[in-house]
Amino acid sequence: MKLSTLFRHFREGLKNVVRNGWMTFASVSSIVISLFILGVFLLLAMNVNKLADQIESQVQIRVYLQLNTPAAKIDELKTAIGNIAEVKKVTFVSKEQGLEELRKSIGADGTELLEGYDKTNNPLPDSFTVDVFDPQNIAYAAKKIDAIGSADGTKPFSSVKYGKGTVETLFKITNAVRNIGLVIVAGLGLTAMFLISNTIKMTILARRREIGIMKLVGATNNFIRWPFFIEGALIGILGSGITIAALLFGYSQLVEASQFDLGLMMIKLVTLKDAGLTVSAITLGLGMLIGIWGSTLSVRKYLKV
Repeated sequence: MKLSTLFRHFREGLKNVVRNGWMTFASVSSIVISLFILGVFLLLAMNVNKLADQIESQVQIRVYLQLNTPAAKIDELKTAIGNIAEVKKVTFVSKEQGLEELRKSIGADGTELLEGYDKTNNPLPDSFTVDVFDPQNIAYAAKKIDAIGSADGTKPFSSVKYGKGTVETLFKITNAVRNIGLVIVAGLGLTAMFLISNTIKMTILARRREIGIMKLVGATNNFIRWPFFIEGALIGILGSGITIAALLFGYSQLVEASQFDLGLMMIKLVTLKDAGLTVSAITLGLGMLIGIWGSTLSVRKYLKV
């Protein structure tokens, strides 16, 4: 195709967008409404997924040592645990540090329970806190750590705990939440595609006479298709642009308004930068795809060009 012909098609597509004002408005409105609903659920799914990741990242293995385990043995065990492929980090927690953490965790209401305990009569054992690369493998990693203790003749571990039972239930819930969110977003995406494409088909169907005249004067199928192809792309870009602006503005206001309250609960929303890139790319790509698809399919199939 010659460059001059391509420019001609682009001009015609742009003219059609402006000339058919109400039809363009109907198509753009359909795109904005459908993609806005999809975008809201996409942002929700992204934040739910991030929250699930935050919850899973807090899952740890706690390895409790026997009382009065020698320092040399502690170093040896720390190295052995750190060499496990699934283990990301091993932190030694002395019994003094453990007592201090316990005081902080129970708060003022439980102060009396620990009254009188200090470094001289600390009942807590030394321990390791173990983080893993993939929280889903925590049970497997805990089994390997327990095997290290069982293989040692001194039986240095009094217990290896990771919240067995509770952790598995937590993972089932987070996986279910992710899958449900993915299904909802995919379903809304397909629904949006059909709603928008049907609206665009109606606008082109209303111009059957225009296309018929072009056929009578000898215009080829490709010559007729290209302006509609470009018109659909422009409508998709216009509708997507409006949707992206509304979504990002609304999300920025939400992040700013809820930052303090959610921060108190140690909940972090997906940043505007990360959310903006993902949502903009998906919305713009889907808008253009639907606009082009709806236009070309209508001209080919419904108008029998």
